[in-house]
Amino acid sequence: MSDEEETQPTDEQKIEIAKWFLLNAPAGEIQYIAKDMKAVLQDETLYITAAAEAFPLYNKSHMICLDFPDRSGEVMVTSFSEIGENEYLDPRTAQVAIVDHVNQVCRRARPANDEELPTPYIEEYRYALDIEVTKYVSEVYPKGICSVHCVNGKDVEEPGMDFELVVVISATRLSPQNFCNGSWRSIWNVEFKDEAQLVEVRGTLQVGAHYFEEGNVQLDAKHECKDSTMFTVKLELEYLSPEDSAHSVTTIICHQETEYLNSLQTSYSKLPDATFKDLRRKLPVTRTLFPWHNTSQFSLRKDIQKSLGLEKKK
Repeated sequence: MSDEEETQPTDEQKIEIAKWFLLNAPAGEIQYIAKDMKAVLQDETLYITAAAEAFPLYNKSHMICLDFPDRSGEVMVTSFSEIGENEYLDPRTAQVAIVDHVNQVCRRARPANDEELPTPYIEEYRYALDIEVTKYVSEVYPKGICSVHCVNGKDVEEPGMDFELVVVISATRLSPQNFCNGSWRSIWNVEFKDEAQLVEVRGTLQVGAHYFEEGNVQLDAKHECKDSTMFTVKLELEYLSPEDSAHSVTTIICHQETEYLNSLQTSYSKLPDATFKDLRRKLPVTRTLFPWHNTSQFSLRKDIQKSLGLEKKK
C-alpha cells in the first residue's frame, strides 16, 4: 500500500468532515457550503449521509422559519417546537409542519391533536406572552420572528402547579451581494414556580456575523443570563394574571437584550485601538508596517457595525 493510500481519509471520516463544515456554516450560507461539499466529496451517497445528519441540527440551532405550503402561517424550526421526526409545532395556528430539512422547506402540514397542545389554562399564559413578545420583536428587530412554547407542565389545568414556557427569538440580515451576513438568536426560559410565588427568567443570547469581502472574518458571540442576571417577579396577588406576567417577562427580555447590544456596541468602538492590534503581526509578510495609528481608514469595523445595526447615529 502506498503512502498516499494510507493517508486517504475513510468514508466515515469524510462524512464527519463534511458535517463539521455544514454545521459551522454562517447564517444563511449552508446551501452554499453544501454545494461545495458535494463537489469535494464526489460521492452522492457520502454527501446524502452527511447532509441528512447535519441539516436538522443546523436548522434547529439557527431556528430557521418556514412558511406553510398554503401560506396560512409559518413555523420556527427549533428543538422546542419539535414533536416528532421532521415534525414541528406552530402553537399560534395549532398546526404541525412536516419539514424537509435538506431543502429547508415545509412539505405539508396537519392539525395538531389535543395531546400535542397545552391545556386552556397554560395556553392563556402562552398566548399572552406570545402577544407581548411579538410586539417587542416587531419594534426592535427588522424581519425578526419569535415563538412561545410550553416545555414543562403543559397538562396543568389550574393554579397551584409549576410550569415552564420558552421564548425563542431569531433575526437574520443576509446581504451576500455585499459580502456580509448576520444573525441574532435568543432563548428565554420562563419558569412559573407556584410554591415560591415567583417567575424566573434565564436567557441565552447569540450573535453571529460573517464578513467575507477580500477575506473571511467571523463573529460568534454568546451571552448567558445566569446567577448574576437572574430576575424574579414576585406575585403580589394570589396568582399572577397571564397579561401581567407577559408584560413583566417581556420587560425583562427587553432590558437584558438592550444591555447586551449596548455592550457589543462598546466593544466595537474599541476595535481600532485594541482588537485590530491583536489580529496580526506588526510587520506582515508584505514587509510593510500596518498603520496602527490610523486604523479608522479601513472599512471592516464600519461594515461589521453597519451589518449588525450598531453604527452610531449622527
